[in-house]
Amino acid sequence: MNSSIHIRPEHKEDIKHISQIIEAAFKDHPHGSHKEHLLVDELRADKALSLSLVAELDGEIVGHIAFSKVTIGGEFDSWYGLAPVSVDPDFQQQGIGSRLIEYGLSELRKREANGCVLVGEPGFYKRFGFEHLDDLIYEGVPDKYFLVLPFTKKIPKGRVRYHNLFETYG
Repeated sequence: MNSSIHIRPEHKEDIKHISQIIEAAFKDHPHGSHKEHLLVDELRADKALSLSLVAELDGEIVGHIAFSKVTIGGEFDSWYGLAPVSVDPDFQQQGIGSRLIEYGLSELRKREANGCVLVGEPGFYKRFGFEHLDDLIYEGVPDKYFLVLPFTKKIPKGRVRYHNLFETYG
């Protein structure tokens, strides 16, 4: 991977380009809703994006990742959901998504988050430490695809809920 990759928080002037990258990244995804770009736009409008990062390659935005708060058992306990992570199709399979994930998880740890959850391919996300835990439940998704990465030894139990917008655009 080219060492000129730079990850930084999104800026207001990035929003249109971020939306285009997300839409292109999920255009042919077999499990996507094809509304992921709308989800991120609405989360941003609702001030529900806890962390929104872009990846730049030689000054051009080529990737994006979003994190938002989740509740467990109806309470927010400093856990976050990773969704979505997107890379421009012309730049996929070059490690950009992995760099975004690693950087984002590092930022959550710096913010003293307790953990992160996601819905995704176990074969990919296990390399970052994600695993399925029976005590955390996300309804509507096969268990093996709901993955958890605790940052502390204290792991809550219960039903995980993302922001309400995930029901609309998920």
